[in-house]
Amino acid sequence: MPGGVLERLRKLRERRANPDVKPQSARREPKRQRNLFEAAADYVVGCVEDDEERIDDAVSSVQPEALTFGINELACRAVIALARERDQSPETVARDLLGLPPV
Repeated sequence: MPGGVLERLRKLRERRANPDVKPQSARREPKRQRNLFEAAADYVVGCVEDDEERIDDAVSSVQPEALTFGINELACRAVIALARERDQSPETVARDLLGLPPV
């Protein structure tokens, strides 16, 4: 993921600590209140598509811990779905997606 979730969360905390020093995209209000799963999906899609505005929107719409939880839940569900589709174990799929050797 470009920049990584931890780096983006660190930047979000800095923006919250220094509210007068916000980037332009963080100054506008989110279009509507989103739940953590919508924010996680938008964050991941934004990373895949290299869409900084979408990423910033997702990061600013929920608490950092909630976003991390949502991204984790999305990853788990994606691995389970791919494992079923490929008729493989979740461990095999996860290691394959990350380019790790099988155990």
